Amino acid sequence: MTITFHEIFHDSAHEFGQDPGLEKDGVEKQLQELLAASPDVMEPGLVLIRREHYTALGPVDILCKDLAGNTVVIEVKRRGEIDGVEQLTRYLVDLANDPSLGTLRGMFVAQSIKPQARTLAESRGITCVEVDYDALRGKQSDEWTLFN
Repeated sequence: MTITFHEIFHDSAHEFGQDPGLEKDGVEKQLQELLAASPDVMEPGLVLIRREHYTALGPVDILCKDLAGNTVVIEVKRRGEIDGVEQLTRYLVDLANDPSLGTLRGMFVAQSIKPQARTLAESRGITCVEVDYDALRGKQSDEWTLFN
């Protein structure tokens, strides 16, 4: 494609200083790090085993032990959708082949979980937990509330 200008009425350049670049806040990795540092936010009594536990299907975001001694396989997403539930289900099936992990259960954690994803997860015995990213970071909300 060729663009030809027949007449230019004005041409100027403006210097705005050094480009700070774009930085995305609240990415899944940061959410995962915050949750691993405080697993009891997801459920009281959870104790971190490890982050990024590698499986044949890819890394599980977080592995924890619950109060009953079960291994909790946790998938973290910013937005909880059906594909995240399917991913967690595949991890649970794969990890069931590792007897050293004992009894497994799944937990799907996100800032918001779509109703269809929640229904699918709960039908498979997977616990759903919604978390507040700003609260995890210790940041006060800018929104006004009546009782705060």
